Amino acid sequence: MSENEIRPAGTMDELVRARAAEQPDREAVIDPQDRISYAELDDSTADLAAVLVAMGIVKGSRVGLLHPNSVRWVRIAVALTRIGAVLVPLSTLLRPPELRSHLRIASVRYLIAVEEFRGRDYLAELGTSAGAQRDPELPALRRVCSAGQLDVEPPVHTRPLVEPMAATVTPADPMAVMFTSGSRGLPKGVIHSHGNAFAAVRSGLTSRCIDHTTRLYLPMPFFWVGGFGGGVLTALLAGGTLVTEAVPSPETTLHLLDRERVNLFRGWPDQAESLAEQAEKLGVPVPPLRAGSLEAVLPPELRAEPGARANLFGMTESFGPYCGYRADTDMPRSAWGSCGKPFPGMEVRIVDAESGAAVRPGTIGVIELRGPHILRDICGRDRTEIFTRDGFYRTGDLGHLDAAGFLFYHGRSDDMFKVSGATVYPAEVERALCTIPAVAAAFVTNVLGPHGDRVAAAVIADSPTTPENLRTAARERLSSFKIPTVWKFVDTDTVPRTSTGKIDVHGLRALLAAAD
Repeated sequence: MSENEIRPAGTMDELVRARAAEQPDREAVIDPQDRISYAELDDSTADLAAVLVAMGIVKGSRVGLLHPNSVRWVRIAVALTRIGAVLVPLSTLLRPPELRSHLRIASVRYLIAVEEFRGRDYLAELGTSAGAQRDPELPALRRVCSAGQLDVEPPVHTRPLVEPMAATVTPADPMAVMFTSGSRGLPKGVIHSHGNAFAAVRSGLTSRCIDHTTRLYLPMPFFWVGGFGGGVLTALLAGGTLVTEAVPSPETTLHLLDRERVNLFRGWPDQAESLAEQAEKLGVPVPPLRAGSLEAVLPPELRAEPGARANLFGMTESFGPYCGYRADTDMPRSAWGSCGKPFPGMEVRIVDAESGAAVRPGTIGVIELRGPHILRDICGRDRTEIFTRDGFYRTGDLGHLDAAGFLFYHGRSDDMFKVSGATVYPAEVERALCTIPAVAAAFVTNVLGPHGDRVAAAVIADSPTTPENLRTAARERLSSFKIPTVWKFVDTDTVPRTSTGKIDVHGLRALLAAAD
């Protein structure tokens, strides 16, 4: 049995115990100020769990965690989930009304928050009523505290309770409520169990080129599934080391990568593009990384041709990627531009948007998912609203499967629009624009004109260009009705995003309308 095949590991408690037994001295998580080995993670989270039990937290308690990426975030999350409490990661980007909404939707009973982050005192912003015994707006909330208040000796009367409490937790028990939102909808609290979340992460480790030798840098916030699943649980399940930081910046990140011998860089492609660009300006080289890292931070000889590598594809409801291909390997030429193939344990079908009937390979339709790795439930929703009669989850994403089973993404069903009667899929236009050498990233939507909708694009350029040059290049790649007529150059920081990191279509449309 290899290091990354722990048995049993169906719950967080089982996983942490097994890792500590097999590789006690290996570093589990590192941030710029702190680091923790697997043995220390096991011991410290058992002690912290005793502190949490003394606060009244038990199996099934929903606990909000509002904290930036750090070793401390991981310790609190592991301690909570070891004893069967349900972790509710909360975004540090949320404004007070949004935060209250998330607390209400998830029926959070306890809230643990960072003392201060980026000049914000979250507990003060919530108001003193948030800590009261009864709050009409937050009826479930019973107690709030700062993360620093947990730094106490474990009470002698609750420490012996931790192990038997953890023993009652099963893979079927809920582990986390992960928030997601579309570009238009209200936030959704997606419920995942220990078993389905672990299985989802395990299914993609090979495609993401991650094993026990990996020292993974991930800038994605842990409050998103890309950070919690793609970072924290990925490291724990693979037995590797996770390196992270609360506030990434090119200079600090480059030194962190070098100092901690990071060998794999994952995250958003535009993050890698920005880092590579700033590294050149700063004269600080990107340390050597393994193939499978994001293309922009790799040396030229390790980079693939555009479209040759799979665009790992997933969502909060699938607990991260459910489709991919080895990140260091070219796909068959016929599959270039695809998201790869569904991972083991995930069934994908494409259905007609109106009838719900399955469509033929090559036909664009709505993507539906079924299998043991997907969500268990959504807060406040009836299961009949979430799943079809035969157990599929309707994602709202558009795609097609080719004859070989590769999935091609065509955007959101609520984002497509028509130009002169012809359907435009923004994701298709974005992919085409990204094959233009000067384009690092592109974001496409519709903007209303005097004769109806027009195609508009916000572009992050990695070399000098003009709208005229882009339009000329686009004509070689797209039908005439798909070519943007409105263009705006932006940088990573000005791309409008929602509090869950997705592109804010309303904000993007307003940005592009103003540029017209």
